[in-house]
Amino acid sequence: MKDIIVAIDGYSSCGKSTMAKQLSKLLNYHYVDTGAMYRAVTLYLLRNHIDIHHPEHVKEALADIQIAFDFNEYTQTQITLLNGENIENEIRVNPRIASTVSDVSAISEVRRFLVKQQQLLGSVKALVMDGRDIGTVVFPDAELKLFITADPTIRAQRRLDELKVKGQNTTFNEVLANLTKRDHIDTTRADSPLRKADDAIELDNSYLSKDDQVSLILKLVNERKSATA
Repeated sequence: MKDIIVAIDGYSSCGKSTMAKQLSKLLNYHYVDTGAMYRAVTLYLLRNHIDIHHPEHVKEALADIQIAFDFNEYTQTQITLLNGENIENEIRVNPRIASTVSDVSAISEVRRFLVKQQQLLGSVKALVMDGRDIGTVVFPDAELKLFITADPTIRAQRRLDELKVKGQNTTFNEVLANLTKRDHIDTTRADSPLRKADDAIELDNSYLSKDDQVSLILKLVNERKSATA
């Protein structure tokens, strides 16, 4: 069967990345976490005190940013590299990144910079990529497009559980407020807002187990692979 591109979009804390990683392993496909790319840019801008409200300053900074991915064979996890530095842990636990990344993601210069890189990665097919605009902007011709959603309170609880495991001290209400803010920015930004592609399959995973979700998506993948053979 022919290899395909699986484009996964959806709201933050819907479990997109966890599911996409598991799916890519089962399919032996490449996996790209575009959220990590936006977090990497955000980290660089914060470290270098770049005012994100001045797009021209951001555009200049982008010329000094190189993002790459590596794979840790021991932990079987993806590593995000910023100019050669392993930043995987910092971009996941730094609260300033969590509260700023949606604003950075709304900057047109940043989106264009990263979309070009993401599209180059898709030249090999056999790819699972998740984000906010994969099926609408990055790969509008992807063979399978999924739009993942879940109840906001469930998403907030999932995120809170993740943060507690990482030692972050926060509350449910703070997490929910942050998700609500991110949803608003993601869906209302002028450049490639979060939306369901017309031909995407919507999946509400509020009450689905991870295994049930992956099994369902695997079935969809195999159907599309057979159809494109």
